[in-house]
Amino acid sequence: MKITIIGGGSTYSPELVEGLIEQANVLNLEELYLYDIDETRLNIVGGLVKRMVEAAGNPFKVQLSLNRQDAISGADFVLTQIRVGGQLARHVDTKICLAEDIIGQETTGPVGFAKAMRTIPVILDICKEIKEHAPNAVIINFTNPAGIITEAVMKHGDGVKVVGLCNVPYGIKVGIAEEYNVTVEDVEIDYVGLNHLSWVRKILVKGEDKTKDMILKTSGKPANIPQVAINEDFQIALGMRTNSYLDYFYVQDEMLKYLQSQEKTRAQIVSELEASLLEQYKDPDLKVKPQELEKRGGAHYSTVAISLVRDIYKDVSATHIVNVRNDGAIMDLPFDAVIEVPAVVNSNGAKPTAIGRLAPEIRGLIQHVNAYEELTVEAAVSRDYNKALLALSTNPLVTSVNKAKRILDRFNDEHNLGLQKN
Repeated sequence: MKITIIGGGSTYSPELVEGLIEQANVLNLEELYLYDIDETRLNIVGGLVKRMVEAAGNPFKVQLSLNRQDAISGADFVLTQIRVGGQLARHVDTKICLAEDIIGQETTGPVGFAKAMRTIPVILDICKEIKEHAPNAVIINFTNPAGIITEAVMKHGDGVKVVGLCNVPYGIKVGIAEEYNVTVEDVEIDYVGLNHLSWVRKILVKGEDKTKDMILKTSGKPANIPQVAINEDFQIALGMRTNSYLDYFYVQDEMLKYLQSQEKTRAQIVSELEASLLEQYKDPDLKVKPQELEKRGGAHYSTVAISLVRDIYKDVSATHIVNVRNDGAIMDLPFDAVIEVPAVVNSNGAKPTAIGRLAPEIRGLIQHVNAYEELTVEAAVSRDYNKALLALSTNPLVTSVNKAKRILDRFNDEHNLGLQKN
């Protein structure tokens, strides 16, 4: 097997490689290609990766490449973890939004919109190369906004196979397992929604319903989500465990106030963390991923990504919570929407389990954000200014169409998005 990581210079890569080393024999892994456009980062990260693999007895070959076609050619799986524009673009976009008293939020928010507009054309170019040079490959997409990027590939990727991935659902299960001192395999969750916009409707621990006990718990909350409390009466009334990213919607005013009070944006914090990690990666004696990597926000990424690759490759029909085409699983959303739900995964891809109708207390927000995501994909592909304005105005975090226009114009100018008014 050959696996290619697009964005191989990411500080996440050593965590992925740790999982690949553990599963190398199961996967029959022969080659791992790390591709990146940043030669300096590629060599630093790639150097650590090579030392990790060498320390493990060289179970597979590691190749570093600045040539994307070479990296993709003949691959069985292509893992995408790119950040077009880097953390600087994220910082700029966040400040643009905060100046308008709007929460940025780079996945379900308007900063995520800007990221999607920059990223989708690149991802679709990658799909063209996969189609030509690795037609049987499966994309495992970790690039945010994961749901939107996955939907763009499904709709416009010329038939390339893709499964979208997020570490948050697994993180929730880990938090629950820690609460009850059980294994993750002992935890079952009824999970429904979109990427970073999801709810756990039921929690079973060794078959016993623990939903009510876990509603008010915050274990498993990602380190990158600000600690802004939601009142307990609402949580109890809702009767579901919420994905932490829902805080941006449920306590929007409080979250905005908190974000505006911070001296640094999340992008600046991550930039400093990455600089520290890269310095550590340079150490020729370092042969394991640093513990500090967990602060980056990608905890459990290796576990979920490699187990997904394994189960597709081995055709075992295991259940994973992934970003997948709806195909009627959620009856309240379009068939071609991308949702984040449990899905049966095998060599044919991922098939979502039936969800049925959504409860009204979550249906409206899911449909609202789904409409925004659909419009964003259309805008990114068409480069149509009017479509982009409609998409951004539709986002629930954007509180004024006038603000939407000003933000869009700033995004367009800052990133040369090339939007055209028709």
